[in-house]
Amino acid sequence: MSLLEVKDLRVSYGSIEAIKGISLVVEEGQVVTLIGTNGAGKTTTLRTLSGLLRPTAGEVYFDGQRLDGTAAHEVVMRGIAHSPEGRRIFPLMTVEENLELGAYSRKGMSPAEDIKKVFERFPRLEERRAQKAGTLSGGEQQMLAIGRALMSRPRLLMLDEPSMGLSPIMIQLIFDTIAELKSTGTTILLVEQNASAALALADVGYVLETGKMVLSGTGKDLLTDEKVRKAYLGED
Repeated sequence: MSLLEVKDLRVSYGSIEAIKGISLVVEEGQVVTLIGTNGAGKTTTLRTLSGLLRPTAGEVYFDGQRLDGTAAHEVVMRGIAHSPEGRRIFPLMTVEENLELGAYSRKGMSPAEDIKKVFERFPRLEERRAQKAGTLSGGEQQMLAIGRALMSRPRLLMLDEPSMGLSPIMIQLIFDTIAELKSTGTTILLVEQNASAALALADVGYVLETGKMVLSGTGKDLLTDEKVRKAYLGED
């Protein structure tokens, strides 16, 4: 049984259909990436899986149980954490307060142990634990967004454009972090404009174009696919 299974998912914004019947599978322990140009439907897919949008048709199963139509807070409690595009940290709260909020679904459990793990993974955040999150650099905010998502101890971590707007050094740090999470068995669904880096990490990749799934395969196979190389990797 797959950890996540999406069957013929359709999502609309009013009369405009943004997702046009896509299907995908994520097995436990895998890194699966969605690639495609802006407007392809990648972020819409993640927002639907996390309960922020309601599908118009299709089915989503998580750990064998129906997920589509589930409220966003219940999706977190079921074991899915979403680090959204644009980071969406709470700027007027401290780093530590942001992390504590990430553990809200774990009622009655102290977040101290998990905060310690986040600080071990991102020492820079520990240095700034009492600092307002809005004063952090873009890279530090991305560390915080990932750390906050990990605080719920998710079975599936969804990352939406984690390298967007970051310096090359910070991009490398973020991808090193994703690789480290993969090595510990964390299941990740990754949306990323840096297709080359994403496919290099991914066990499986899916290519979206204007809301449709047009190609899928192993990360290695897609890296060498002629169409993918021309359209998404900037190669002739």
